[in-house]
Amino acid sequence: QGQLVESGGGSVQTGGSLRLSCAAPGATDSQYCLGWFRQAPGKERERIAHIVAGVAITWYADSAKGRFTISQDKSNHTLYLQMMSLNPEDTAMYYCAATPLWQGCNHNHYASWGQGTQVTVSS
Repeated sequence: QGQLVESGGGSVQTGGSLRLSCAAPGATDSQYCLGWFRQAPGKERERIAHIVAGVAITWYADSAKGRFTISQDKSNHTLYLQMMSLNPEDTAMYYCAATPLWQGCNHNHYASWGQGTQVTVSS
C-alpha cells in the first residue's frame, strides 16, 4: 500500500456539494479498511465513514448519514467521498486513511494517512 494523496477540497456555500478523492495505491483491491476522517480546529478527529475495500461494506457516522457517500474505484485505486447538503459544521480538514483489515475498521488509529484537504463551508 502506497502513499495516500487527497484532493477535491475547497470552499462552498451552505447546501453545496463536493467530492473528495484519495489516491490509494494498493489499498482498494486488498484486505484494507479505508476511511475518511475530519478534524476541525479545536475539535477531536472524527471518523465519518469507512469502507472495507475487499467487499465494499460501508459505515457512516451519524453526522454523515444521508449526506455523504464513500466509494472506491478499484480500476484507478481511488477512494471517494461524495458530500452533499454541506453546512458550516462540515468545515474541517479531511483526511483519508488506510489500515489492514486485521486491525479492524472501527477506530481512529489507522496505519497510513494522507496529508489532508481543506473543506470550508460558508453560510
